[in-house]
Amino acid sequence: MPVSSKVLVAGLLAGCAMTTVSVAHAQTAASPGRAPAGSGSMVAQVFSGGTVRDIRVEGTQRIEPSTVRSYLTIQPGDQFDPERIDQSLKALFNTGLFADVVLKREGDALVVTVAENPIINRIAFEGNRRIDRETLEREIQLRPRVVYTRTRVQNDVQRIQEIYRRQGRFAATVEPKIIQLDQNRVDLVYEINEGARTGVRGITFIGNQHFSDGTLREAVQTKESAWWRFLSSDDNYDPDRLNYDRDLLRRFYLKEGYADFRVVSAVAELTPDKSDFFITFTIEEGDRYKFGKVDINTSLKQLDPAVLQNSVTTTEGDWYNAQKVEDTITKLTNAVGDLQYAFVDVRPRISRNRENRTIDIIYEINEGPRTFVDRIDITGNVRTLDKVVRREMLLAEGDPFNASKLRRSEQRIKDLGFFERVNITTAESSAPDRTIVNVDVAEQSTGEISIGAGFSTSDGPLGDFSIRERNLLGRGQDLRLGATLSGRRQLYDISFTEPYFMDRDLSAGVDLFRTRYNYQDESSFNEKNTGFALRLGYPLSEHLRQRVYYQLQDTLIEEVPLTASKYIQEQRGERVTSLIGQELTYDVRNSKLTPTEGYFIRLTNDIAGLGGSVRFLRNKLAAGYYIPLGEDQWVLSTTGEIGYIHGLGQKVQLGDRFFIGGDTLRGFNTAGIGPRDVSTGDALGGTRYARASVEMSFPFGLPEEFGLLGHAFTDVGTLGKVDINDPNVKDDETIRVSIGTGVSWKSPFGPIRLDVALPIRKEGYDEKELIRFSFGTRF
Repeated sequence: MPVSSKVLVAGLLAGCAMTTVSVAHAQTAASPGRAPAGSGSMVAQVFSGGTVRDIRVEGTQRIEPSTVRSYLTIQPGDQFDPERIDQSLKALFNTGLFADVVLKREGDALVVTVAENPIINRIAFEGNRRIDRETLEREIQLRPRVVYTRTRVQNDVQRIQEIYRRQGRFAATVEPKIIQLDQNRVDLVYEINEGARTGVRGITFIGNQHFSDGTLREAVQTKESAWWRFLSSDDNYDPDRLNYDRDLLRRFYLKEGYADFRVVSAVAELTPDKSDFFITFTIEEGDRYKFGKVDINTSLKQLDPAVLQNSVTTTEGDWYNAQKVEDTITKLTNAVGDLQYAFVDVRPRISRNRENRTIDIIYEINEGPRTFVDRIDITGNVRTLDKVVRREMLLAEGDPFNASKLRRSEQRIKDLGFFERVNITTAESSAPDRTIVNVDVAEQSTGEISIGAGFSTSDGPLGDFSIRERNLLGRGQDLRLGATLSGRRQLYDISFTEPYFMDRDLSAGVDLFRTRYNYQDESSFNEKNTGFALRLGYPLSEHLRQRVYYQLQDTLIEEVPLTASKYIQEQRGERVTSLIGQELTYDVRNSKLTPTEGYFIRLTNDIAGLGGSVRFLRNKLAAGYYIPLGEDQWVLSTTGEIGYIHGLGQKVQLGDRFFIGGDTLRGFNTAGIGPRDVSTGDALGGTRYARASVEMSFPFGLPEEFGLLGHAFTDVGTLGKVDINDPNVKDDETIRVSIGTGVSWKSPFGPIRLDVALPIRKEGYDEKELIRFSFGTRF
């Protein structure tokens, strides 16, 4: 029978704790542990004088009468005592077993009549669409086959409401109802009206004189409700987030030099309709300070403070910035650790001069406490195995504790891309020289469907599609199936990578691929490649890593028209390439996913000729440098690459040459520069090249949550040397230059970028491309 058809009138909370002193025929509401109001005089009149000869218990069903008697403070042979009778009444109510208790005196007998609380047969939830039943069941205390009590139901109602409040639904209501069954059993039903998410109608600040409300709204995480935030929860009120916002405001002002800043109060007021909150921050900005004297002191023997000066980022005369102080502490800790001092403690000693509004800082470097890592606890990883996280830690149980390594470990875990949040904290252990490292993570989806699109004046549309799982079975393995389809190119590949082969820091992988390129527009031929590759990568140091690989590939040059360049026609046919190679990378960027600081250098060497029909030596050198400019997403990046290929006893084949343009040199078409047969317009590729790019990324002044960035760039490149002596073949290794601008958007559907580039230095036979567009989506 449906639950709703048997629900009684909702008198659950008000009618299950009634008691009666039947001698006076009075019925008064009572709570467990509290005698009926006004019963004292009646008890004194009825239960005075005489001896209790017998105690009878009536009304029990599941509970033994002896159990009821055991709670009484009066027994046969005792005098009738109103105080002890009252204590017995309280004791029975305190058990939570009874909905009603009646004490009567019949002659010399004390009659105890009870009405037992019912037993819960089952618990159901109605109206819960946002939170599943399992989550609610884990939160409540009552369970089937447990005695029903009003207090427990009230507590469970509050717990359920708290769950909804944590999701920003402060208008949620919970109404408990019962369905009476036979044998004094009930079904308990929580009727839930979840309501809408409680938004933030307005955020205001009181006391801010140097920064506008709009600037401070950008500094806090909580946002005002707006239609474009439908994929974010930052515009829902969260009391925990409000406390975090107080800290964010403090950090903001401390970075701007306001060392006396404090948040007086943060008040959230719920609107009468419970649909939104108004949040008001009352602040005191205080005075703005500059850095005064900055110095380094150390008690460590044989440590010269002068060698550490380059690690100090705070400069006398600059505006005080608490973040720079923290950065200096980190850099000093790293630098001293690199000098083989295992236990160091770097603390800033701050002297504030309120009259001159300066802050003197002396960085004290002393021997720190000899603390070791007791254990590493990992939480929040539901799917990802512990070992996947643990192997990114630069610390292990028993190692000397090192705060710098702990911070770098946190960044390494973030760089995995498996987690949306990574937070590493420490806690005290049972031993004074031990510490516990807690790694708390929040997983994110690692499955991806990527869709890319591009457009150029010569190519038209093209599409890219791939399915990828970067954390296969929670083991950190990477599996990718990709396809690139257009009128000019078809590529199908399968790639699998095991990042820790044989439980060692060895990255092993295999690639299978089949490609078809239509180069008819650029070079009047089609190329088919089929093959596989084996890879193995390993670290040589913390920042230096090497990768070795073997590749076997069958290449077919076909569909060469008679109008093609004769240097293309002579390449028609099939050949097999068997090569081994290595890649050496030194990477000290602050993030491999979205770098904003640091640099990398990469050297690649390939040699073909171990079997097959093709023999060559190919070398590439690439590097990149990233410089943050300020705090607001201003990043200057420069990247460069050079390459050279040399045939070993034979000319370099067409499919092995370098082609530059498109993504590698914006403003020029794919294969748009380099050696070209001008009589046919066919690009012939080159054996050596160089290219570089300088790009400035900057915000538009819009809220950061919009994910919009602007880009201004200059690309430079050259390609040449095919060793063909023909007046129709132009092989000018002149420098090509383009300038451009672009915009990128981290949209809810994936990254979108549009670039517009204009060549400002080119050759007459080069092919240009004005617009390049790409987008993708991920889940």
